[in-house]
Amino acid sequence: MSIDPFYDVRAWHSFVQETLHELGPAPEQPLVKAAVAVVIKNPYAGQWVDDLSPLTDPSASLGTELGARALALLGGRPAESYGKGGIAGVNGEQEHVVACVTTIFGNAFRDAIGGGEAWISSATKTAAAGAPIDIPLAYKDEVYVRSHYDAITITIPDAPRPDELVIIAAVATGGRVNARVGGITVADVLAR
Repeated sequence: MSIDPFYDVRAWHSFVQETLHELGPAPEQPLVKAAVAVVIKNPYAGQWVDDLSPLTDPSASLGTELGARALALLGGRPAESYGKGGIAGVNGEQEHVVACVTTIFGNAFRDAIGGGEAWISSATKTAAAGAPIDIPLAYKDEVYVRSHYDAITITIPDAPRPDELVIIAAVATGGRVNARVGGITVADVLAR
């Protein structure tokens, strides 16, 4: 796999959170949440550009690579949830990140993790290096499955620098441990 040469990559960061139990009974399998972030140069830092399609058009390469790397962090288990997002450094704007995670990115991300029918939850912002961001997670085949409403928090101490973008893809092996607030279940979706 490779990233389109338009993107100047400085670093990759991987995150894994494995929850063995919360209060109450332990799940049959631990909940694994994983995210991968790529730090890229923002070609539009410090300037207004009306047409952001150069960020969007090649973004399938970002979605494919981030998705494949995130899925690999689940250790062979399938992804049930997904989310995306990122941070623009302070010389950029939020729209620069959004341009990188549109439908072109999302479709490639879905394909890389084995598919998904639901829209992909997203969070983006502009911030200084080290700012945390909560990447929302939701069930990949039906956004209204409440048990899978979750997030993974990402912090990169040295990114984004003022002229950088951090683009993130996240996945999880299931819903919250001991979720019990009702609503549509995964079993309901699979029975359709």
